[in-house]
Amino acid sequence: MNIEDKYSHLIKKADMKALRPYGDIMNDGVIQIAFTLPVEPGPEAREAAVQLSQKMGLEEVKVATMESATTGFSFFVIYGKLIHTVDYSNIKVVKIESKTKSRDEIDEIIKNEFGRKLVILGACTGYDAHTVGIDAIINMKGFAGDYGLERYEWLDARNLGAQVLNEDLLKKAVDEKADAILVSKIVTQHNIHIKDLEDLMAKADKMGIRDKIVFVAGGPRLTHQIALECGFDAGFGVGTKPSDVASYIVEELLKRKKDNG
Repeated sequence: MNIEDKYSHLIKKADMKALRPYGDIMNDGVIQIAFTLPVEPGPEAREAAVQLSQKMGLEEVKVATMESATTGFSFFVIYGKLIHTVDYSNIKVVKIESKTKSRDEIDEIIKNEFGRKLVILGACTGYDAHTVGIDAIINMKGFAGDYGLERYEWLDARNLGAQVLNEDLLKKAVDEKADAILVSKIVTQHNIHIKDLEDLMAKADKMGIRDKIVFVAGGPRLTHQIALECGFDAGFGVGTKPSDVASYIVEELLKRKKDNG
């Protein structure tokens, strides 16, 4: 008897119409959450944490941890069963549909279809000074074993660094005849990342280059949907690899080439 047969009475098929988290057995709804309250640890603080957890939709709440975070603050780890579900079968997400190709495949496509190096400019714009994201995509060493765009033979990828003004980035793109612009956004307070992205696209429209360049945004708070709403062609989030970005850019440029005859 295998493990699945032995515990078949505990294993239930997930309900895609009413999906719940998995803890010990399918559909039990058990989750773990953690938060800090601005009060000293004690019975009242514990009860406050329980009541807040119940208001979040948890049943059978258990306080696994209550400890002092610092003077006047309590940190909690809570376990409970989530009463809410989602209809997974009805979820629709706007996402990038391009198929990720290898570096060699991408180089070969560019060589055969364009016959020249594609120019890609990347930068952290506005107040952003955190370049880890744009470095991971462009710099030669890349990310998670995936080489950066600088290592591609048929890409001329340039990392312009941090705190680049939108107008300077666009002027550079025009001067260098850029095929694509990559913008990395980390700072999100007061939705400044949204405002900066919208400002960039408004300036690109005014300069008449909106449709001449592929515009790609990336960052931990960005999705493809958000990027589209800001006027970009695509948006990439956490975990994106250089080959994902390169594959999209090449596919989009090929599409435009075909559309333009």
